[in-house]
Amino acid sequence: MELYAASYLVPISSPPVAGGALAVDNGRIVDTGTLAELRARYGCPVHDFPGCAILPGLVNAHTHLELTHFPSWKIRKGIDYSPRTYVDWIIQVIKIRRALTRQELELSVREGLRICLEAGTTAIGEILTDRSLLPLYAGSGLAGRLFFEAIGHDPVRSAELISELGTAVASFPAGDFLPGLSPHAPHTVSEQLHQDVRRLAEKHNVPRIIHLAESREESDFFFDSTGNIAELLYPHVRWESYLPAPRRATATAWLDGLGVLGGDMSAVHCVHLTPSDAETLAKRGIGIVLCPRSNEKLAVGRAPVAFLKKLGIPLSLGTDSLASNDSLSLWDEMRYLLDLFPDVFTPSEVLAMATLGPARQLALADWAGSLEKGKRADLLVIKLPDPQSTGEGLHEAVIGNGELIHVILSGRFTDRPEHR
Repeated sequence: MELYAASYLVPISSPPVAGGALAVDNGRIVDTGTLAELRARYGCPVHDFPGCAILPGLVNAHTHLELTHFPSWKIRKGIDYSPRTYVDWIIQVIKIRRALTRQELELSVREGLRICLEAGTTAIGEILTDRSLLPLYAGSGLAGRLFFEAIGHDPVRSAELISELGTAVASFPAGDFLPGLSPHAPHTVSEQLHQDVRRLAEKHNVPRIIHLAESREESDFFFDSTGNIAELLYPHVRWESYLPAPRRATATAWLDGLGVLGGDMSAVHCVHLTPSDAETLAKRGIGIVLCPRSNEKLAVGRAPVAFLKKLGIPLSLGTDSLASNDSLSLWDEMRYLLDLFPDVFTPSEVLAMATLGPARQLALADWAGSLEKGKRADLLVIKLPDPQSTGEGLHEAVIGNGELIHVILSGRFTDRPEHR
């Protein structure tokens, strides 16, 4: 057993503790309190970090680590252009993915895992497109949820895919990652496949995650089956024969009509929600993953965060991928969110959106996201610019000017990461 102490313990699930400490045994937190209390209770070594705060490891609710090397691939594959629209960007991603070798994908995933850990992310909600890459995540040091992606309209291939996904979930290796399912987006998955994915998730009691209302083009497509999705994306992937009749509905309303909203499910982006859509998601208990920097880079707009918060929808943060973002750092995402919506969220709320919030949405909160007894001892040591900060000032200092000096996984120090 060992004690970890600092000027402040920031549990997330409860107020900060000045002079706080936690006791760790076999990689788990067994007690928390002040250093004086725990010293009196346990006779064991102390790792003391004066002038610092100890936080739980960050939880990135939405990643695509297969695309970590996307910026360099664009140049090497000769597909380096600036997309004019969201659909142009999607087609660019598809073109690049088709030209990749297995080794390129492996190196990209490994680099993504390394970058996450160095930025203090210890758990992720990862979308896994190529299931053969699953072994790369074992032994990475990270943990979290791997969502097997489902995409397509062809009924024969969709039936085969459901069978494959069922086998993959049922035989998922035990370890630091757990399985999940991801119907890619409303317009890239058939009605039948959406429903089959929900049934499969319920059968195996695993969560789902979906990209929803990310672009105006999706809204146009669901209203009258026109626009760039119909005219550019569907022909590019040879889905012309699956072009639907005008639905005169939003994607959210359409999904709700299919009966696939609900259960343990999260939606990513949610930029172009109508008030009725947002109320539907709240009613169905759907959590939302915000990716504000990705949305800004793709120029798709901004999520109606104030209204989502008012409705009580659980919110968390994700970085998406380096195909649509400049870094995989949740610190960058938190700072950007606070700058973009200065009157909507407090620093403590934003910090929770990068720790306990995503842990809950990914169904990982029994061991991640906060500093509580029984949870895994994934810890961050943050050097504070002003050790006298308190209250919201402390949370603001941690996000804005704190220096990450140690990442501790299951009670074990990793190599000192680069300063963020």
